[in-house]
Amino acid sequence: MSFIKKYPLTLIGIIAGAIGGYLYYHYVGCASGTCPITSKPLNSTIYGAMMGGLFFNIFQKTKKTNNEN
Repeated sequence: MSFIKKYPLTLIGIIAGAIGGYLYYHYVGCASGTCPITSKPLNSTIYGAMMGGLFFNIFQKTKKTNNEN
């Protein structure tokens, strides 16, 4: 549960990317079946989830800690 509270934008990006990856497979896909990413729905969904998570993670703000001794 703390992961969800700590990285909400990343999780939204993973979900959006997975949906986008599957939609790309469904509507564009690969006619010959030789494309490594878009030839199977699982591959394109996982790839989209990774790219969406990485992209949305760019906008995640980090909390700065002040360690003064």
